[in-house]
Amino acid sequence: MLVVVFFVLTVTLFPLGVGPEASVLRRIAPGVIWVSALLAAMLSLDRLFQVDFEDGSLDQLALAPLPLELVAAAKCLAHWLSTGLPLLVISPLLGILLNLSGEAYGTLLLAMAIGTPSLSLVGAIGAALTVGIRRGGVLLSLLVLPLYIPVLIFGVGAIDAALVGLGGNAHLLVLAAILLIALPLAPWAVAGALRLNLE
Repeated sequence: MLVVVFFVLTVTLFPLGVGPEASVLRRIAPGVIWVSALLAAMLSLDRLFQVDFEDGSLDQLALAPLPLELVAAAKCLAHWLSTGLPLLVISPLLGILLNLSGEAYGTLLLAMAIGTPSLSLVGAIGAALTVGIRRGGVLLSLLVLPLYIPVLIFGVGAIDAALVGLGGNAHLLVLAAILLIALPLAPWAVAGALRLNLE
């Protein structure tokens, strides 16, 4: 709920800050929604493995017969279900608040559906790298934010292209390619980082 509340509050602050002009809100809507979603997804990253590390259950998971890569993939899926999926569901309502044009809603949903899993997968790598560091939230942000930039650029680009009538297929394909690269590599990288921190 904290992630959703942060997402909603961040987006609703923009009309108050830039004014209620429909044309201005329509122009900034894709960027506002994506940046807010990105920041909201980062809120829960530092707790992804930290609680398991502190209570020793991460050691048990590493020693279990189940591969650590599979555990990492399950953690990424759980993170997306608890953060990415709610952001995906609520983003059209926030699009209405920002006066987003009707033709862009399909692209917005598709871009969020493809892009938010990448945020969880990439964020999990940063969370695994900083799991043994006390108060590693700032370091986690510094590690993850540069890796989030391609998802942000192509997510916003897809919606912008749909708004001007060009279609966002090219941007959506790049987002899909990022996801297809992250799906096999992120669990492997997360498992490797966790093993390093547990040694």
